[in-house]
Amino acid sequence: MFATPAFAQDIGGSGGAFASFVPLILIFAIMYFLLIRPQQKKLKEHRAMVEALRRGDTIVTQGGVIGKVTKVKEDGELEVEIAEGVRVRVVRQTITSVLNKTEPAD
Repeated sequence: MFATPAFAQDIGGSGGAFASFVPLILIFAIMYFLLIRPQQKKLKEHRAMVEALRRGDTIVTQGGVIGKVTKVKEDGELEVEIAEGVRVRVVRQTITSVLNKTEPAD
């Protein structure tokens, strides 16, 4: 039996197998540092901002409603005054930013 040139070639040993995974590992590392890590950092900052909300803060919700926090409840809700005498209940996680932060009383 004659061997064809394709069967007669050497595979290259274990070094060739590892070398084929190097680009895949590099792509995952780049994706981690460019996409995953910044998103985790942003999520951590948002969680800290939401936990630090207190009475008197001026906030913006995801719907674009601007209001002042009048009551912070323990069950994940806030009472927000959006106009004089108009108060709504808002879920904490829907707060996108804090415009004016009140200073804690000493």
